[in-house]
Amino acid sequence: MLKSVLYKITRWRMRQNSQRNFLIYCSVFVGMFAGLAAITLKFLVHTMEELSHNISSNLPFHIIYVFLPALGILLTVAYQHFVNRDTIQKGIGSVLFNIKKNRSNLRYNNIYSQLITSSLTVGFGGSSGLEAPIVSTGASIGSNTGKFFNLTAYEKTVLIAAGASAGIAAVFNSPIAGVLFSLEVLIGEITIPTLIPLLIASATGVVVSKALYSGQLFHLVTGGWAMQAIPFYVVLGLFCGWISIYIAKVAPILEKGIIKTENRYLRAIAGGVLLGVMIILFPPLFGEGYHYLQAVLDGHLYVLKEENLFASWLSNPVFMIGFIAALVFTKIIAAGITIGAGGNGGTFAPTMFTGAFLGLFVAFTVNQLGWVHLNTSNFIAVGMAGALSGVLHAPLTSIFLIAEITGGYVLFIPLMIVSAISYIISRLTNPHNVYWHELIHEKDIHPGQDYVMLNAITIDSIISLQHVIVKSDMPLAEFYKVVAGSTVNRFAVVDAGDKLSGIVLVEEIRKQLFEQPEPGAKVVDIASVPPIIIDYQTTAARVLELFDEVDVWHLPVVTDGRFVGFVSKSILLSRYRELFLEQHKQSDLFAKA
Repeated sequence: MLKSVLYKITRWRMRQNSQRNFLIYCSVFVGMFAGLAAITLKFLVHTMEELSHNISSNLPFHIIYVFLPALGILLTVAYQHFVNRDTIQKGIGSVLFNIKKNRSNLRYNNIYSQLITSSLTVGFGGSSGLEAPIVSTGASIGSNTGKFFNLTAYEKTVLIAAGASAGIAAVFNSPIAGVLFSLEVLIGEITIPTLIPLLIASATGVVVSKALYSGQLFHLVTGGWAMQAIPFYVVLGLFCGWISIYIAKVAPILEKGIIKTENRYLRAIAGGVLLGVMIILFPPLFGEGYHYLQAVLDGHLYVLKEENLFASWLSNPVFMIGFIAALVFTKIIAAGITIGAGGNGGTFAPTMFTGAFLGLFVAFTVNQLGWVHLNTSNFIAVGMAGALSGVLHAPLTSIFLIAEITGGYVLFIPLMIVSAISYIISRLTNPHNVYWHELIHEKDIHPGQDYVMLNAITIDSIISLQHVIVKSDMPLAEFYKVVAGSTVNRFAVVDAGDKLSGIVLVEEIRKQLFEQPEPGAKVVDIASVPPIIIDYQTTAARVLELFDEVDVWHLPVVTDGRFVGFVSKSILLSRYRELFLEQHKQSDLFAKA
């Protein structure tokens, strides 16, 4: 039945004679379901958070907060172990990995597993964000839509970005920021064939969000900026840059786990209890922390005293400044512990939280010193953009996200100043954002649109058939007869188990062909060791890098040591050119539309 429906859809699609239009239709579908997923996740988390707060309000000293995060992380780990069978792909880094290494194929179960695990983690107090799971869910919807219609790797990449854009747009009601996030973080390059589907998916996600969830994540009370505040915005930009470096260095270490035990359940309980103790000391670390963030945006600093063991001390401005500074540094630690213990979430929300309280720290401190009066809400909003810009290396996303949240562009100049300074400082230490840093240093994957197209090329499609396989124990005299009767110039030498022993290139043995071989000489005696042997699982992008490193045009390919064939640099470049021309042909079609 399903095959019949798919066949009819494929025939209808072919009759349309426009892959461009079909990709747009798919982007509407992806945007709609990514928007639904985002709203579902937010609803689940808010319901669980209300339940947690109701339970804690009936207990002395809110002691339940010590155990709630451990319960959420424990349930998350159990689900991943018994239901998901450890196949969930967490984080935005996994999306980038699959784009670059797996032809933009993401597992189907990520669509629902991200929603379940992240809601359990954050809903019970896990101090991480929901944006990364939302992006992963939207990306999985896009990828599996592409797989269902048998689209190319490039088209699946576009739909992955469309799903991510719709997810971000639905959460923040910010369609432009959603598009810019995908372009800056996931794809890395702006082209017409990618921009149009992303815009449509993002707009669709916002429409779904508005229709089903009328609430706004933030209501920022901001005002126009004043000239005397500019020096302090510069200071905030410097602080955001430095805190971005701190986040980029600390988060990956903690996310690998600080509880060194092989028992996943013990690690979940220990990490959860440690997180719970931190929440008792710093209640705003509970969950995403957006409740506290909205309150301070409204000017209600007293919210920081709620459920706080040190409430009486915070009436003193000096202690309040110290408490705010502590929140700036502890939020990312709490997020790292949450993920490292086995929870699911991301650093997007913790980064916004950190930037917001950094902005509050600057404005509140200056106001207490009496140097000049700063608009606290403005600095909180701009601080969020500065931290995001430095951590994500996405200044445009950061600027437009806050501009759209505030409902205007009155803060555009401060946003530009702080985001640019933070971005520059962060780039001086690390040329890549927090997601790419791990992929580059641990998995040898690099950003760039070229890699998207290169990895759309399979190893099979660049294997040259111009070779002959000979056994390593073949007598040399017999081998020379094979060479004389063959038109190829590459010979693979394999042992009895078909494992590669070496290669023979005719140009290297040409003179020996006219000489009498020594008695008992075998072909393995003249075989040479190739400069590099390619594993069958290696991506086309990596193959091209290896070709450039050794300056050759053919390299042998093996799988489990057994010879498969020779990859050809000329065939690889030819396939890449075909994809390049195909993409630009699509660009021309979009431009004419």
